[in-house]
Amino acid sequence: MEMETRSVVSEEKNPRGIPKAPFIADVEKYVGGPDGDADGPLKAFNDAIGKYRFMDANLAQRRLGLEDKIPDYQKTLDMVEYLQERREGKGKAADDVDDDDDDAETSAKTLRTTFELNETLYAEAELEDSDTVYLWLGANVMLSYPIPEAIELLQSKLSAAEKSLANTIEDLEFLREQLTVMEVNIARVYNWDVKRRRERREK
Repeated sequence: MEMETRSVVSEEKNPRGIPKAPFIADVEKYVGGPDGDADGPLKAFNDAIGKYRFMDANLAQRRLGLEDKIPDYQKTLDMVEYLQERREGKGKAADDVDDDDDDAETSAKTLRTTFELNETLYAEAELEDSDTVYLWLGANVMLSYPIPEAIELLQSKLSAAEKSLANTIEDLEFLREQLTVMEVNIARVYNWDVKRRRERREK
């Protein structure tokens, strides 16, 4: 009997378009009857598993990238908000503010801090009171922004990154469920085929 053509994955998808793996409840019907070919479905299931694993690896890499970016966004946002509060006279001086009583007038306008040159090297700097900040946008591009616009941009990037991370984690969980379903399908088809071959030998 010719095997009925069936899709390996379901038309149902998750919100990001990852197809759902259908559970094969009736193996015999799926392969096309008692004389159906089991090799075709097994190969198709293995191919689908390969695609799911490829997506899983890409999403896992994206998750690591986002988990690195989010703390950087938050740290930068906290600093810019501190500068905003300081300009408005609402913030409190941080530990690295110069509190030298002999230079009170200067310390009111300058902020002594450290900045990162690389992962293990920091330099000290004095920041004059300013209404603009410079933000790295990536690809060796830095632009200046008024502090309120910088805060709005950083809040937008932080929110987008957190949403993307949540979606990525959800997709990873979904993918692992589909991998489990596909592995179960392979086991069911394989065991059905072994049982069929044994029954034919016994006849």
